Amino acid sequence: MSTLNQLKLVAVKKPLHTPVVELRRRKLSTKLWEQIQLAKSQISGQPFVVTKYRSIKDADTGFRKQVEVPKRIKPWWFVSDSGKVCFSVRYGSWTIELAKGKPSVEVASAEDLVRALETVKQAVEAGELDTEIEKASASLRSGFKR
Repeated sequence: MSTLNQLKLVAVKKPLHTPVVELRRRKLSTKLWEQIQLAKSQISGQPFVVTKYRSIKDADTGFRKQVEVPKRIKPWWFVSDSGKVCFSVRYGSWTIELAKGKPSVEVASAEDLVRALETVKQAVEAGELDTEIEKASASLRSGFKR
C-alpha cells in the first residue's frame, strides 16, 4: 500500500454522458485546429494531410474493407476586395457571427491569420461562442426535419 500512498486518490467517477455543449465545442475546436495547421503548412510550404477511413467494396472478394484516404480540408480564409486576408468561422455549412453582423475577421498577413485562428480557438474552448454554436447547430438540425 505504500506505493499507492504516493498518488492523490479521489472519489470521482467518469461521467456517463458528455454534455452536448462540450461535444460541439470540441467539434469546432478540432476544425479550428485543422485550419491552423493548414495555414501553417501553407506558410512553410509543407503539405498538410489529415487522413480518414472510407469503406469500399473489394472487387475481388466482394467484401467491404476500410481504406485510408486523405481528408479534403477547405480553407476558411479568402482575400477581400481591399486585398486583406479575411476568414469566417464555420460550423458545418453555417457561418458563425463573432459579433452582431460581423461574421469575418480581417488580418494583415498569414502569420496574423494563424494567431487570429488560435485566438478564436481559445474563445471556443472557453465557451465564449456557445450561443452562436447552438444557433448554427439548430439551423443545421432544422434542415434534416421533414
